[in-house]
Amino acid sequence: MKQAEERYISLLTDFGFKRIFGTAPNKDLLINFLNALFKKEQVITDVKYLNSEKVGDVYTDRKAIFDVYCENEKGEKFIVEMQNAYQKYFKDRSLYYATFPIKEQAPKSADWDFKLQHVYVVALLNFDMQDEAFDKRKISHDVGLLDKKTKKEFNDKLTFKYVEIAKFDKPLDKLRTLYDKWLFALKNLSRLENRPKELRDKIFDKLFAEAEIAKFSRKELMEYEDSLKAYRDIKNSLDTAIEKGRAEGRAEGRAEGKAEANFETARKMLADGMPNDVIMKYTGLSEDDLRDLNK
Repeated sequence: MKQAEERYISLLTDFGFKRIFGTAPNKDLLINFLNALFKKEQVITDVKYLNSEKVGDVYTDRKAIFDVYCENEKGEKFIVEMQNAYQKYFKDRSLYYATFPIKEQAPKSADWDFKLQHVYVVALLNFDMQDEAFDKRKISHDVGLLDKKTKKEFNDKLTFKYVEIAKFDKPLDKLRTLYDKWLFALKNLSRLENRPKELRDKIFDKLFAEAEIAKFSRKELMEYEDSLKAYRDIKNSLDTAIEKGRAEGRAEGRAEGKAEANFETARKMLADGMPNDVIMKYTGLSEDDLRDLNK
């Protein structure tokens, strides 16, 4: 089998992201990244991975599959998602995802005072979300429940962290914080031929060791190649759609182009025999959309 050209995996792929952040042996990497993201607002000392596939209360309910789902030592829940494809209702999707860790806190017994543990939804976005509520000068956005008039926090049990990693453009010599270094690694790891001096923090010893493709088994390499192909398909389709939208000079054209690109990528992935959950993850399409494409 042909060896991957890069030395290190891309953390933007489904395989790469879950290998580094979604496995128990690498939980120290996830803890370190989350602590860098929360910047002492939240200090995590341990995590336990939970079942990342959730279904509703009845068999007809929609299924949700999280990239990473875990709880910290205090029982607080964390959903961590890498999203490469533009999705029109992504905010709605992240809100829908948050309902699962909320609902599952209800005990089976009748005695419960409705006290909830905090739920965090962390969305790493490899595209410009272009949301009017966000400060366009910022990459990270912190969303919670507030009183609209007083701007005071109404309830602190639900937090959304949106990180537009596509907008991160600091070069190596400008990385100042651990958070900067993680964002750089998330976006650029597969482009590196060797480990740079700016990423010599001890935590990155393990990152680079786990990310080295030469150490993969044949099975791991095949899974990574499939994941990499899916990632490249969706990014190439989206880049084409964006250029088409720019040429038309209309925001509407860009949105239509992105939607068209998602369907075209889904057709290619279906033809390659990729599973539906992977296709939905990369394209943002629904099961109904895929059924229509299969007709």
